[in-house]
Amino acid sequence: MLATAGGLLAAPLAVEAQYKAGKAARVGVLFFGTPEPFGEGFRQALLEHGYIEGQNLVVESRWASGRTDRLAGLAAELVRQDVDVIVAYATPSIQAAMGATRTIPIVMATAGDALRTGLVSNLARPGGNVTGLSLALIELAGKTVELLREALPRVTRIACVVHTEDPLHRGFLSEAEVAAGRLGLHFRPVLLRSVGEMDAAFGSIVREGVGAAIVQPIFTVDPQGRATLVRLTLKHRLPAVSGLRSFAEAGGLMAYTSEFSDLPRRAVVYVDKILKGAKPADLPVEEPAKFELVINLKTAKALGLTIPPSLLQRADQVIE
Repeated sequence: MLATAGGLLAAPLAVEAQYKAGKAARVGVLFFGTPEPFGEGFRQALLEHGYIEGQNLVVESRWASGRTDRLAGLAAELVRQDVDVIVAYATPSIQAAMGATRTIPIVMATAGDALRTGLVSNLARPGGNVTGLSLALIELAGKTVELLREALPRVTRIACVVHTEDPLHRGFLSEAEVAAGRLGLHFRPVLLRSVGEMDAAFGSIVREGVGAAIVQPIFTVDPQGRATLVRLTLKHRLPAVSGLRSFAEAGGLMAYTSEFSDLPRRAVVYVDKILKGAKPADLPVEEPAKFELVINLKTAKALGLTIPPSLLQRADQVIE
């Protein structure tokens, strides 16, 4: 009954039985930024699993457009909507969902580092009502410093820009500082509460002689924040590296990332299992197995930089 002419197989029995019983699955999605491009892929993946909006599925989406102060209220709205599961994108969103409910299952899509930020206590058996996908953004901070030094060998002073509303910032800052010290780089921490503080901060550190910056990925999750960050790096002529591919694609100099290329589909696998009765506590948290380097050569040229050929050859993607 739920098969489509587009080639979908017959829906799983649990989904079909739920549809016959007249009960639609209610899925809440909480975004730190905005739904793009995750939202479209998420709905398509749900369809592939036999969940059809208007028939056996209701999707309640809420987004904070990069404002952490909105997340708690949005998470509470989803709880009041009596959703069966909440999919939370980015660590602050996951925290907000956890603050709103200890009973509704929460799927992380994704966390920056679920274990080191205390979202779960064990990756194999997370316990509680939280499971899902976790990146290695804290671990990548140190490697990002090394790549930045390789790309810009004459730079001696670097900044690390972090978001104080994200618990990831402490570990990220620490890893970057250790790597900078190992490489003999002068390290300048920059602690901000929003993208709105970035223009003044960039102006200040450039006057101090800082030659490049590592930016915590949370600043690049929201499209508007990402665009603002790229614009400011060009305005201040400050080469910057972050941990999400979208940063480099939008005009940032480089990104070193551990993202899941098929994130929406992986998240829906968790949602589907939970809707069929699986407990989040028993579903292992998945971590990435692949790391990618993306270099925006157009931005390098705009900043008057020459990226060493050895680094370009190792890049997984070069944007020209």
